[in-house]
Amino acid sequence: MTRDLKKLYSDIIKQHNETPVHFERVDGADTTLKAYNPVCGDQFDLFVGTNGKQLSQLHFYGFGCAISKASTSILVKHLEGKSLSDAAAICNDFIHFIQLEITGDALLITEEFKAFEGVHDFPERYVCAALPWVEMKKFIDSRIHE
Repeated sequence: MTRDLKKLYSDIIKQHNETPVHFERVDGADTTLKAYNPVCGDQFDLFVGTNGKQLSQLHFYGFGCAISKASTSILVKHLEGKSLSDAAAICNDFIHFIQLEITGDALLITEEFKAFEGVHDFPERYVCAALPWVEMKKFIDSRIHE
């Protein structure tokens, strides 16, 4: 196993950590999800606005490592405006990608998702990357099956 920290902290991850997308607390959101990892302390609130079966607005706020913060920022960027079914597919692809169940050649895997390839060499960081995606997927699944 290669322990190359440069691979773990790609330029894309550093950029999203330093200037995250929609990083702000939102009062009055339709739903607030809690993405929390008690082992390392990563904790983000995801503020979800919905319009029927679509994610209309997404914001987040909180604290955590660069991996979890960048991952949450990328989630917000890629899921805002998507239908629940499209968002579920994107969540599944991201989660399966970091679990090494699909490759970077999969249809929905973007360059920003590929920035997390370093997690493959640092399996202890999987939860950091997956944290917001798992919570969002639970939310989406509950909404799809209403």
